[in-house]
Amino acid sequence: MDNAIDKIILGVDPGTVVMGYSVVHIIKGKVHPVLMDIIKLNTKLDHYTRLATIFDELSAVVEQHKPDEMALEAPFFGKNVQSMLKLGRAQGVCMATALSKKIPVFEYSPRLVKQSIVGNGNASKEQVSGMLQAMFPGIEHNYLDAFDALAVAACHHSQTTGISAPKHGSGATKSKSKKGRSSSWDQFIQQNPERLK
Repeated sequence: MDNAIDKIILGVDPGTVVMGYSVVHIIKGKVHPVLMDIIKLNTKLDHYTRLATIFDELSAVVEQHKPDEMALEAPFFGKNVQSMLKLGRAQGVCMATALSKKIPVFEYSPRLVKQSIVGNGNASKEQVSGMLQAMFPGIEHNYLDAFDALAVAACHHSQTTGISAPKHGSGATKSKSKKGRSSSWDQFIQQNPERLK
């Protein structure tokens, strides 16, 4: 099997309250969504118990679908140290889950993911989900985090193969994003307070 054109990618949108994940099968260079779901974490539990839940549930996904690669959305850096720390730990647990199975891990900034899917690095979550639904008719989920995870997987495929996602509207791009600024992280926290508690 040529992994450049036929492989399974696990896309993850890390979170400490809701974590999105997706599994896509690349067949002859085309993205075929297999699974799109979330891990909803109990906010009444302590942070370490939630991290253990992430590891256990993501490990089960890895065991079942046996991905060749994991693609993660990387958090922005900003002034809210506690929020960064918690989200960074969740991301680290996701990485450890893959690395413990010798699965390569790749990280992408939210801006690059949005740029790859929508053609606009400042696109909203709703615009990303709308574009994905246009690209892959029939997919649906109640949580935007699940769509974000699918977007990360599709972005990874585009970035590593040079094959852009299907173009709708302004299309996709291969340009690398610049390092996120503090204001971007602060804006993320304000728009997504439920992700970090």
